[in-house]
This record gives sequence, C-alpha cells and structure tokens, in this order.
Amino acid sequence: MSAPLRPRPADPLGPAASRDRAVPGAPRLLTVGVIGAGRVGAVLGAALAAAGHRVVAVAGGSGASRARLALLLPEVPRRPVAAVAHAAVDLLLIAVPDDALAAVVADLADRGALRPGQVVAHTSGAHGLAVLAPASEVGARPLALHPAMTFTGTPDDLTRLAGISYGVTAPTPLRPLAARLVTDLGGVPEWVAESDRPLYHAALAHGANHLVTLVNEATDRLRDAGVDRPEKVLAPLLRAALENALRLGDDALTGPVSRGDAGTVERHLARLAATAPESVPAYLALARRTADRAIAAGRLRPVDAQSLLGVLADRSREVTA
Repeated sequence: MSAPLRPRPADPLGPAASRDRAVPGAPRLLTVGVIGAGRVGAVLGAALAAAGHRVVAVAGGSGASRARLALLLPEVPRRPVAAVAHAAVDLLLIAVPDDALAAVVADLADRGALRPGQVVAHTSGAHGLAVLAPASEVGARPLALHPAMTFTGTPDDLTRLAGISYGVTAPTPLRPLAARLVTDLGGVPEWVAESDRPLYHAALAHGANHLVTLVNEATDRLRDAGVDRPEKVLAPLLRAALENALRLGDDALTGPVSRGDAGTVERHLARLAATAPESVPAYLALARRTADRAIAAGRLRPVDAQSLLGVLADRSREVTA
C-alpha cells in the first residue's frame, strides 16, 4: 500500500515551466479547479493539492461545503461555477450528483467557460464520457475518474485514498495523463469501457450501499431480540465474513441456506413476519440468491435444496399475495 499523501514542494518556476520541461518522468504540476465541494470533491481537491498540484478555485455554496473547504482547502478561494472553470487552466474536476452532472457541463459549455485542451473530468461512477459531450464539442478533453471509496468529507479520508482503485474511462490519448493523476492520488486505475460504466457502478452500489442497509437491518433485528450492543456482536462476525468472501468467493459461504436447513429458514421467516415484516422481502431475495450461488458453486446439492427452495417460494407467494 502506498504511503500517505504528503505535499510536494511546488516548482519555483510554476506549472508552465514543468509543462515544457523535456526531462522524462519530471512532474508536471496542473492548475486545477473543483466544482462541487461535497465529500468527494473537497477530499480529491485536497489530495491533488497534497500531491503538489495548484488548486486555484473551488465552487460550493452550502454551509456544509464551506465547512469542508475550511477544513480541507482553507487557502483556496470559493468562486462561482463559471469562474472556477475559467481558472482551471489544466484540469476542471466536476464532483456533483449524478443527476446534476449533464446540466452543469452543458451550462458551462453554453457560457463559454470551457476551452480547447482543458481536461474536464467528473467523479461519477455511473457516467462515462457521453455526459461530457458538450465539453468535447468545444475542444475540451473528457475524463471519467471515479474513486471506488466511501467518503466522509473529513481529513481522515485522505489516509484512506492510498491504494484504492479508480474507475477510469478516457480517450486513448488521455490515458497517460489519467494514469498519472490516479498515481498522484495514491491510487490504481481500473480501465472501464464506456458501455460498462452502469454495470461497474451497479456492482459498487450493490456491494457498498446495500451492505450498509444489510448491516443496519441485522443491527435492528438483534435489538428486537434483546441484544443491548448489537454492533459488538456483529463486528467480529461481519469482518470475518467480508474478509473470507473477498479471499475465498463462494467457498466462504456458511449458514442455514448453504446447508439446505429449510426448517431453520422457515422459523426465521415466521419470526421476522411477526416482528419486522418489512425485513421479510429482503431476507427472501437474499436467501434465494444465496441458494442459487451455493448450488452453482457445489456448496449445496440440488436434492438437498428442494425443501429450502419450497419454503422460499411459499413465503414469496405470501408476500406478493
């Protein structure tokens, strides 16, 4: 794993001198603007500054954004969106919500805030280069640069960036710069095709976001069972399950579904229906998918799965009735 990011001294001759220098491997410092001071934009802006790049302007007007900037980029002036785009001579990083991204890019292009040769990058996992078409049409160079990490918007995030992956979609000529940027951020590029961006993002959301929901569901049901500190019960179990799953895949699977214990699963569902009926559909869906994977991996014989699958089918019909 890479060492924590540390600021590099700025080139005394400035970024233009670094740009023109013909020494192989010599760092080129970029003049950067950031639009969107949410958790991702503020942290990546701070990481780029720590890597030696010149973050010269940032846009973010909410109270939470101002607090993050005071913490992470205290010397960088806040500017209107168009002014940030004008100031971002080399790299404009747009870190806004997925559904707002297209409108922000189109507005910047319409207002003449983008220029030929400027790299316009976004941090959305769901989008690729198509959303940046208005920028490309005025000669800017498009880049999709998504960090595969969850953010809190605090300095602690900077230590978590070391070694993470970035889902990168870039035109072939821009790949060397994209790889260099990821390296400067302490990460590793994963090249994702334009057509695969939705699948890439669905996988991350399914794994990370739904994991949070699943953990909180388990925590709530333990409280319902009278456990005072459910996080203490779950922490070692879930950490071991996650580590084993990442290392062993489906061979890490344990529990009643993998054994075909239909009676146990039926009792689970009956008690959930009485105590927390809102949890039943999710349990059913995950149990059925777990059974499918256990059968495909040879962990559960089809003959041993019949009773279990019957219980799941019966309960599913009850839920949808």
